Amino acid sequence: MFAPGRIWNDLNGQPIQAHGGGILYEQGKYYWFGENKNGPTLPQGGRVDVIGVSCYSSSDLLHWQDEGIVLPAVQDNPDHDLAPTKIVERPKVIYNRETQSYVMWMHIDTADYTYARAGVAVSATPTGPYRYVESVTPCNTDCRDLTVFQDDDGAAYLIFASEYNRNITIAQLSDDYLTIKDVFTKQFSYPRRHEGREAPAMFKHAGKYYLITSGCTGWAANAAECAVASSPFGPWQVVGNPCTGPQAEYTFNAQGTFVLPLPGQQNAFIFLADRWNPRDLSDSRYVWLPLQVKAGIPEIPWHETWDLTIFHDPDPHKE
Repeated sequence: MFAPGRIWNDLNGQPIQAHGGGILYEQGKYYWFGENKNGPTLPQGGRVDVIGVSCYSSSDLLHWQDEGIVLPAVQDNPDHDLAPTKIVERPKVIYNRETQSYVMWMHIDTADYTYARAGVAVSATPTGPYRYVESVTPCNTDCRDLTVFQDDDGAAYLIFASEYNRNITIAQLSDDYLTIKDVFTKQFSYPRRHEGREAPAMFKHAGKYYLITSGCTGWAANAAECAVASSPFGPWQVVGNPCTGPQAEYTFNAQGTFVLPLPGQQNAFIFLADRWNPRDLSDSRYVWLPLQVKAGIPEIPWHETWDLTIFHDPDPHKE
């Protein structure tokens, strides 16, 4: 059973360290990538020195094998993007079938969050090791919280908070997914950063694109917001908070990071979120909940515990 917000151990009995993460499904197996924060939380600003990106594998989404740190910190070069004093957040991996490569994008920053770049790494296997390529300022703008989205036709997109979170930029990746095309749009523009959006998570259902984001309230939780469009480039229409149940106005005291479509099923998704603990980031918990689209609107109901049979319950109102 999924138990949102409770300690989640891997098959070795250790708490899973995959924060701000995303899931890759490949050849019958799931791969969970995320920030490894298994170190002391520093008093200045609630951060952990970079350890690296962790990977876990599973065949059922419940029991996870630790595959190790697939992109480690670079210890001997303080100027490197992966130096322990830097920031590495929200890693996401997609597979490029043309190049037969696994491509990881992540937010790269300095401790004061002024560097604000997107980093990319590549591997021949899902469990790495990943070779770090470079970081860029995509679309000539700053980049903070990010995600990637791979469409049915193989086109891939980098979606990120930009201009100090005043908007969300959606940019198409190159055919090899390693660079960014000069094809992008800026959406959800706000005059002040605290009014902006962050923590984007995109998914597709019945020909429509959905984007769930968070408000900008630091470590404090806030209400999620969902928008829908007929194209990744918009125009986007905001349709409100998809969460329902206790603490829905605070995204169940969590912040979204990814939406996983369940392979082989229609209208069956898992919403992945982090319940951050800024005093001890290693003890931040995971909130995974079922997501379904009803009458064109995503809905994420709260459950103390649940399992995948929830998607087998027939409901004539589900699309």
